[in-house]
Amino acid sequence: MAPDLETRVVRKLQRRILPFAMLLYFVSFLDRVNVGFAAFSMNKAIGLSPAEFGFGGGIFFIGYILFQVPSNMILYRVGARKWIARVVVVWGLVSAGSAFVVGPYSFYAMRFLLGLAESGFFPGILLYLTLWFPSRHRAVAIAAFMAAAPLSTAVGSPISGALMELPRLGGLSDWQWLCILEALPAILLGFAVFKVLADSPEEAVWLEAGERDWLTAKLREERAPISRPAGGLKSAWAALRDPRVLGLAVIYSGTSAGLYAVGLWSPLIIKQFGFSPMAVGWINAVPSIVAALGMLVWARNSDRTLERTWHVTIPCLMACAGLVWAGMATAAIPAVAALTIVSFGSNASKGPLWAVPSLFLSGAGAAAGIAWINSLGNIGGFVGPILIGWLKSRTGSYLGGLDAVGAMLMLSAVLMLSMSRQMRRGGWRTASRESEPTD
Repeated sequence: MAPDLETRVVRKLQRRILPFAMLLYFVSFLDRVNVGFAAFSMNKAIGLSPAEFGFGGGIFFIGYILFQVPSNMILYRVGARKWIARVVVVWGLVSAGSAFVVGPYSFYAMRFLLGLAESGFFPGILLYLTLWFPSRHRAVAIAAFMAAAPLSTAVGSPISGALMELPRLGGLSDWQWLCILEALPAILLGFAVFKVLADSPEEAVWLEAGERDWLTAKLREERAPISRPAGGLKSAWAALRDPRVLGLAVIYSGTSAGLYAVGLWSPLIIKQFGFSPMAVGWINAVPSIVAALGMLVWARNSDRTLERTWHVTIPCLMACAGLVWAGMATAAIPAVAALTIVSFGSNASKGPLWAVPSLFLSGAGAAAGIAWINSLGNIGGFVGPILIGWLKSRTGSYLGGLDAVGAMLMLSAVLMLSMSRQMRRGGWRTASRESEPTD
């Protein structure tokens, strides 16, 4: 009876929560990386060099990093519905406002504000998923949510490419219409959050009473064995200083660098082979489709085997190799193949990686720890685009920048293997015996 009940509850969670969370992340990721298409004409219109564009692409993460921990602590206190709704509406407004930048400094300012506005969304949803999904189903849930990022590129790239072929309308250029039209869904979806999300399983009227009782008891059981300090600020502060949290942040930084290297620069890398904006949009969708499908299969295998270490390490090594190959590619087909490998590797590692923090964190500690991992980890998203733009300006080639990002992913792989030794020695307390990671 218990397995049937578990299956029924998890399927309801997957149908009710995941599609909406994915839709929100789809729009979020689209609004942060569509600047890669806007750059086709925006850079010339407002006078951006490759280095300045790379810096603007990266400065998003300064704002993104600064407010994540405070934002997640607020969400933990006031509930997901109110806070996530505010986050989504505000980033939509800022994204639309990006259509009116006039030079490098206003471009930097709007990218910083967009990062600040989006800062509470991703770690907030990750925390939200850990409050609903039992550990055995968590990597798949997280991977399904995060699959929205490559899907956003897959679906959004042809749309963005088409918008970049619009004639001047109403006094606005193609890149300005791109920013405005792709921001509108966020503003509308922000109001839908109140209708769709519930703050906790106890409030889920769409679950039967027995299902709510089972889910609440299961999640409470998994949290009970976790060794942690007292709740509240003390628990949060302990999580911020936990070396396991800091190690995961470094690992995540490499995957972020790879993800945003592809997200921001792949349209320009593909365009150098002479394709039109529309063609670039369709071609750029290919790596993302492969990544979206692959990361779900990869995460399902991680949950089935309850193995995390190699499910993080192998994709990081693949992404590293793909970046090196992309830098050396002199024709379109090898370049797209290499970018496909990078996209898969950077994305597939994330589901298994984000299943790890809840093995030793809960409550306020989980809220702070998850946000801290994402905050520090996204330093890679800041450094990666800047390195590529800076080296491209000086060498005229993408090779050096792509190799540098590849080295960051290599570090992620090595560090994950090193931390796995602590897992084998029992250095990581798990949420339940069944969820203990193995090599």
